[in-house]
Amino acid sequence: MTIPEKYDRMSTGLISGFFLPFLIGITVFMFSASKYSLHSYIARIIQSDITTHAITLCVFPNVFLFLLFNHFDMLRASRGVLGTTIFWAIVVFGLKFLS
Repeated sequence: MTIPEKYDRMSTGLISGFFLPFLIGITVFMFSASKYSLHSYIARIIQSDITTHAITLCVFPNVFLFLLFNHFDMLRASRGVLGTTIFWAIVVFGLKFLS
């Protein structure tokens, strides 16, 4: 069994598509806000009313993850990433239009 066959599961795509935005968010925090704590950085994002922009910035790398899974013909995993990205899009639309 090759590596793409081993990890071609929908759960792999769901987990990676859900946690990649958090990893990107922590990376952006580490490089951009060295003088703030994580709590004050998040509070500042909410106070500035750019929450949807920040979430969108963090979710965007899911496109590359989707294309990577698709390139290696891991269609179940790419389906999981697509499902997670749609979930994040619903969250963004909910935050944008309900608040």
